[in-house]
Amino acid sequence: MSLGASTSVQVVLKPGDKAPLAKVLSLVDQQGKKLSASRISKRKILIYFYPKADTPGCTQQSCGLRDIAADIGRTVIIGISPDQPAKLLKFDEKYELGFTLLADTEHTAALAFDVWKKKSMYGREYMGIERSAFLIDTSGKISHAWYKVSPKDTPTNLLQALAK
Repeated sequence: MSLGASTSVQVVLKPGDKAPLAKVLSLVDQQGKKLSASRISKRKILIYFYPKADTPGCTQQSCGLRDIAADIGRTVIIGISPDQPAKLLKFDEKYELGFTLLADTEHTAALAFDVWKKKSMYGREYMGIERSAFLIDTSGKISHAWYKVSPKDTPTNLLQALAK
């Protein structure tokens, strides 16, 4: 069995690095449309990567972000997973998330953000998303990077980062 794309070159993003937003803008959302650059221009952006829509951890993370959306001003929330747009739409509608979910079916954004990793469960190795989140400032640079973030910590981390 092939594990797919390799991550032999580590490109861990850190504060001050330019965010690979072009890879994000190439993806389609839950409506099947590309995210417009003007929608995120000159705004802070939280991009979070999650393994699979409508699973317990991903639901906790996404609903936690939905619940603080009114407290983050003009900051844009964008969730990214390998799911198809139709699955993302069902997830959005089921939990009334109200923010953009992008389908990274070819893992281009996940690779650019270095969150497409070799994982193992019950002795089986496979490639998958390492749950992570990135706060991007208004100039397109990484302000905060949280690799291997807990689903419940994502909203708290965002609120703390925005308060600084």
